[in-house]
Amino acid sequence: MEKIFAGILGMGHYLPDKVLTNYDLEKMVDTNNDWIVERTGIKSRHIAAPEQATSDLAFIAAERALKDAGIDGKDIECVIVATESPDTKFPSTACLLQDKIGAKNAAAFDLSAGCSGFVYALAVANTMIVSGLYKHILVVGAETLSRIMNWQDRNTCVLFGDGAGAAVVGQVEDGYGILSIDMGADGSGGQFLSQPAGGSRKPASHETVDAGEHFIHMDGSEVFKFAVKIMGRTAENAMKKAGLNTEEIDLLIPHQANIRIINSAAKRLGISMDKVFVNVDKYGNTSAASIPIAICEAREQGLLEKGKTVILAGFGAGLTWASIALKWSK
Repeated sequence: MEKIFAGILGMGHYLPDKVLTNYDLEKMVDTNNDWIVERTGIKSRHIAAPEQATSDLAFIAAERALKDAGIDGKDIECVIVATESPDTKFPSTACLLQDKIGAKNAAAFDLSAGCSGFVYALAVANTMIVSGLYKHILVVGAETLSRIMNWQDRNTCVLFGDGAGAAVVGQVEDGYGILSIDMGADGSGGQFLSQPAGGSRKPASHETVDAGEHFIHMDGSEVFKFAVKIMGRTAENAMKKAGLNTEEIDLLIPHQANIRIINSAAKRLGISMDKVFVNVDKYGNTSAASIPIAICEAREQGLLEKGKTVILAGFGAGLTWASIALKWSK
């Protein structure tokens, strides 16, 4: 049987209008711009409007991706939304999005892998395409993390932002698209980055609300140690599986969590920073939306031309990690 290659046919992203700078945060919590920039590289982040939920951000990104791919919602056969801040526990945000874009013929489900979510979802879509199960899949990373943020916790509220990025995935020319995938998880570190309450372990109660357990909880030093170790490693694994060496990589698009983590991954891979895409300064950590937003911006800046070899690499809650090597096909 002829081998099928899956790749990205169209991309779109969306950032809410409201921008929250470090100087704005100085008025809200005990922090300062220099401290945030030095430790994270973040200068600002976008915040969803009160009436906007995750599916609303996802819808705008999805519409742009569909237009870029030149197809309609009815052509989509599966919708996968990677998110840690869904509109509701159920129905899934993917089902809400499926209805919004008119994808009446599509299956739909959410995927939870933290900031690795978009790459995980892209890997799932790849399997569905190359197996012949579906022809067109919409993969979205979307977050409104501002809704589960404790704005009195200076260790977390400076880090995260809202946004969405979407990709239409389908068959591409032989030798293009996704070349290799590396994914993994270490559940023993799950407690280092979590939303403790709201599930079956700790259902919502006055006690959980009063204790702030519906907000993001993070052990920053443990997550940092994990990220520095794993992001370079997973990218390295994807390169090896694809038979690529450092000189053949045109662009590294890492999860945008922290500039020090990004620098560390680039150093491990031996990739100069002029081949690493960075926008963490503008948007902060948008979790599952981070990598697709970065792909869109890299493309807008002329860094993604047909035939370019790209590594996507991320890590996130779970703890999880994932990377993909691909040859840009559009």
